[in-house]
Amino acid sequence: MNKNEPRFQDQHLRLADFNQEVWVVCPQCSKKAIAKANEENARLFCNNCGYQKETSLTMLVLNQKVKVKMAAHFYFDAELWLQLPFKNDVFYAYNLAHLDYLEQYISAKLREHKDRTHFTLLEKLPKFYHEAKNRDALLKLIEKLKKK
Repeated sequence: MNKNEPRFQDQHLRLADFNQEVWVVCPQCSKKAIAKANEENARLFCNNCGYQKETSLTMLVLNQKVKVKMAAHFYFDAELWLQLPFKNDVFYAYNLAHLDYLEQYISAKLREHKDRTHFTLLEKLPKFYHEAKNRDALLKLIEKLKKK
């Protein structure tokens, strides 16, 4: 292995590390909008058309008020902005930081995983993300998403 070839060191990130701000398709103008969730509420807003929607994280479950934590776009049933079909599956990312992390992993020929926990984002990815035969096609797809 050449020292100049890309190397990836697993940072043990989870999908939840990226889900507080999710890029989505605006339900009004179909341009990029952002769904954000904090401890109290979730908000979807579009800088293009001004569309805004807000909701509480508190839901009634079995007559009990509970805070439901999930990726920001789920509160609005919004379509992900950063997604494209790949073979018989879908490649997606929640935001640019998530896309960059996936790109670093996919582009690396040497992938180092120390102290695996079985809860990291990378360990939960579908098989096609890991396969070297898909590397070039996935990197082209990532470039396409970055230009979107």
